[in-house]
Amino acid sequence: MSPSVLVIGASRGIGLELVRQHRAEGRAVVATARDDAGLARLQAMGARALKLDVASPVSVSGLAWQIDGESFDAVWFCAGVYGPSTTGLQPPTLADFDRVMHTNVLGAMQVLPQLLDALAPQARLGLLSSRMGSIGRRSSPSGWLYRASKAALNSVLKDLSLALAGKALCVALHQGWVRTDMGGADADLDVARSAADLRATLAALTPAEHGRFLNHDGRPLDW
Repeated sequence: MSPSVLVIGASRGIGLELVRQHRAEGRAVVATARDDAGLARLQAMGARALKLDVASPVSVSGLAWQIDGESFDAVWFCAGVYGPSTTGLQPPTLADFDRVMHTNVLGAMQVLPQLLDALAPQARLGLLSSRMGSIGRRSSPSGWLYRASKAALNSVLKDLSLALAGKALCVALHQGWVRTDMGGADADLDVARSAADLRATLAALTPAEHGRFLNHDGRPLDW
């Protein structure tokens, strides 16, 4: 079977645009969405659409058999939510904490192990993190729940890189400030440019960059 592309969390934004661009190149794509509207958008692009809610252990438990026999040479983990828009140290509610951490962190920790047997030799994995998760670059406490979740996702990526050493290349990626539902209308980048940059960065990875934190254009970022 020819290598294909997997996009986790592709119902909108960057994930959906990655599907569009890969399909425009004629690549076979498997992509996931949480609801029927998202699945319909993916199917209209010619992707094989799978229903998946990364925050639900029951939903995630059915993923491995759905991709059995696949061989992915590019994998994108795009699923994520922002949560409450705080400016200081406003304590999150338990419901907000669970929603953000289950989606952004637990989702990755449940999904990624199920993908290992479906990776082509020297596959490339990109986990969409955020510069807001960087501890070294931090200068504001705004959105501190989201920041904590992305810092935790960066830790997940580092452990993944150790498990995949010699088998595949993986990195955490900051997609830029993008004009999506999450980024808002005032953001710097349009979604097509961000996705194109991310694809170019993943394609150009070398073993020296394995397990690193990179900007959408390939520049290294501080953890």
